[in-house]
Amino acid sequence: MLSSALQRLAGSGRMRSLASSAPLAHGLVARFVAGDLESDAVAVARALHADGLLITIDHLGEDTLDSGQAAATRDAYLSLLSALGDAGLAQVAEVSIKLSAVGPALPGDGRKISYDNAGQVCARAAELGTTVTLDMEDHTTTDLTLETLAELRRDFPTTGAVLQAYLRRTEADCRDLAIAGSRVRLCKGAYDEPASVAFRSAADVDRAYVRALRILMSGEGYPMLATHDPRLIEIAAALAVRADRAKGSYEFQMLYGIRPQEQRRLAQQGEKVRVYVPYGQEWYGYLVRRLAERPANLTLVARSLVSPS
Repeated sequence: MLSSALQRLAGSGRMRSLASSAPLAHGLVARFVAGDLESDAVAVARALHADGLLITIDHLGEDTLDSGQAAATRDAYLSLLSALGDAGLAQVAEVSIKLSAVGPALPGDGRKISYDNAGQVCARAAELGTTVTLDMEDHTTTDLTLETLAELRRDFPTTGAVLQAYLRRTEADCRDLAIAGSRVRLCKGAYDEPASVAFRSAADVDRAYVRALRILMSGEGYPMLATHDPRLIEIAAALAVRADRAKGSYEFQMLYGIRPQEQRRLAQQGEKVRVYVPYGQEWYGYLVRRLAERPANLTLVARSLVSPS
């Protein structure tokens, strides 16, 4: 019931307007979203880099059903990449892109349109010496996303993958992707998936994460470990030692605004840490949908507001 209510709020223009004008909401948004504008994202990236952190930037928006909007999203990424290059940040900041934002659901040639749009973003990133990570969405899009990833990697082999540990298929996907040159972000997963395809309990998800982590750490690829869980961070560090991995042959990733002191602590210890920074006018839907997809996220947000660590 909570999830359904939050999903309805996510699509409410009236609630977005009210949230935009509420002082408390403004503070919440500023904590977890860089801002509405490209310049906001670049400014946050510059500040994070000054603290020794790497960055991946997400231009907010998904589930595009309009070809003009898909093109606009592509152009926003092209402009963002140019701005990062101009700011001297291309070597430390990459971009993350949701496939659904660039057109696979468009009628007719949607798949080709989305591939072409994503390919243009990858090409611009390659020109600037940075990379793109293809975000993962709900389980119904997994096959298409991985197929598009494989196609993109023919021309842009450093394109990053994302795997969600709570999906039952993920261990097999990890084995397929733990190859030389393959960048793989492993996250727990945020969508409210059915038990037929995903582990549902927190304990089962944690165990699945560790199993997937072992595969990636023992493989030849470049693991990107997206977690805020202190216990999983400790396990990841131990597995890196066991696999004889040097610091820099993997990285930790955390969301902007979540445990910023821990991000800096890890970086000061010589770990590579990348911060996921969202920006754009679709912040309202982004925040509410993250809660609707998995209402347990409320706990994480509440804790982050109480403690900056």
